[in-house]
Amino acid sequence: MLSLTTMVDVLVGADTSPALQVGSSGAAYTRAQLRLLCAQFASTLRAAGISPGDVVTIAEPNTVEFVVAFIGTTLARALAAPLNQNYKTEEFQYYMEDARSKLLVVGPGGNSAAEAAGGPTCIALTVTPPGAGSSAAPMLSIQSKTAGFEAVAAPATEQVQDPPLPDDVALFLHTSGTTSRPKGVPLTHANLVASLDNIAQTYEFVPADRSLLVMPLFHVHGLMAGLLSPLAAGAAVVMPAAGRFAASTFWQDAVQYGATFYTAVPTMHQILLSRADEDYPAASPPPLRAIRSCSSSLAPATLHKVEAAFKAPVLEAYAMTEASHQMTSNPLPKHGPRKPGTVGKPQGSVQVAILDEGCSVLPAGQVGEVCIRGPNVTKGYLDNPKANEEAFAGGWFHTGDQGMLDEEGYLTLTGRLKELINRGGEKISPIEVDSALLAHPGVAEAVSFAAPDEKYGEVVAAAVVLTEEGKQMADIEEDIKRVVGQRLSAFKVPTRVFVTEALPKGPTGKISRRFMVDAFINKKPQEEGK
Repeated sequence: MLSLTTMVDVLVGADTSPALQVGSSGAAYTRAQLRLLCAQFASTLRAAGISPGDVVTIAEPNTVEFVVAFIGTTLARALAAPLNQNYKTEEFQYYMEDARSKLLVVGPGGNSAAEAAGGPTCIALTVTPPGAGSSAAPMLSIQSKTAGFEAVAAPATEQVQDPPLPDDVALFLHTSGTTSRPKGVPLTHANLVASLDNIAQTYEFVPADRSLLVMPLFHVHGLMAGLLSPLAAGAAVVMPAAGRFAASTFWQDAVQYGATFYTAVPTMHQILLSRADEDYPAASPPPLRAIRSCSSSLAPATLHKVEAAFKAPVLEAYAMTEASHQMTSNPLPKHGPRKPGTVGKPQGSVQVAILDEGCSVLPAGQVGEVCIRGPNVTKGYLDNPKANEEAFAGGWFHTGDQGMLDEEGYLTLTGRLKELINRGGEKISPIEVDSALLAHPGVAEAVSFAAPDEKYGEVVAAAVVLTEEGKQMADIEEDIKRVVGQRLSAFKVPTRVFVTEALPKGPTGKISRRFMVDAFINKKPQEEGK
């Protein structure tokens, strides 16, 4: 077990041991160098007027700047709130306002959409890597991007003044909702370190491990399982030079830096698999000892193909933001069987139960709602008592997923109570898409829904009823996509828009998303009364 109390402990270890390696650029950072940069950034935030409990938004891809900003923010007892750097201005505005962000941090290249959202003051963080082949230390510099606001890098220091406490909130994320806009999820230092311990135990990270980071760090999957858990266990992390997943350089990085582990969504595994004949270095493979799949369902057939192609066990896991990521996972081969089609067993301090509608625990083999509890679970949504009452009914956190446990404690997911759209691991609120659809002057009624997709598992589709103005417009479907794309990120824009005279409704007259696939894709008539 890891002896972590707060995020301060994540970088404790041998000063000269490696922490970060930035792909083909060759820039490498030791644990001592990274710790110094993070502590310096924490001091910079304090000097700039950031107080304990303030929210700092980070809009930056997978770079050293992101890592320093994130860890440094938590060391300053502030709340790190990473956002997808590709969001549109309207999305940045909503999330920063909802989080009550006090500061926006971008990288040296800036982020025009985030900066245009207004609101918090903005600084650009630049980390100059250590000199190649020399002992020159990396440097941190700050540029103010808000008129009238001055911010400079504080002197380098290893000491963290007024260090965080376990109950301090460290991370603030949003989770997509089905009946409202995304909900704010505060996660404390205690939540995070409990989850890091669970993940590190499951995959038995050691200092010799090298995690190849391909998931985005604004997503709890990449942040917790790809970056922080290996670092907390003394291992090093390899970050692709492109700042994102790049299939064309994946195996080059894996071989060059000796990757022993990577975690990804099924879509990424499928992309690597589709290019395996061309790209996989069969003559000199990397020393992979485990491949992890999480955030959406991995088909058993794909799992077997990945294992056969890449010569390593594939461990499917189950996670969510409110649980600080991981809840269950298939074990390493030496600790038990891997059961394709399941998401494994509860790991570490996590407890999992299947509850009925009355919050009674169901026996093995019976389907109900998957519920969890443990020190990794959030204490509740921000300023949302109704959601908290529902989510924590009966003393368990209700995931909104349906499933069953077998006699050995392996969890099989059978469906969703929630109507979230899961596009390759990105959870999309249909309410958010509905709102963007209805902003089009030609749309009178609209409903978005999850459509099956071979590559992503699910994609966004929509059905609309047009206004008289809309009926007169040429190429209305493409124009609707254009308007939605002005308000939302590209992955939230419907891939197909179905124009209809009336939307299918249930017996009470309410639009029901569960009817949509049959009505518009499978072309099956709705059964009355369902």
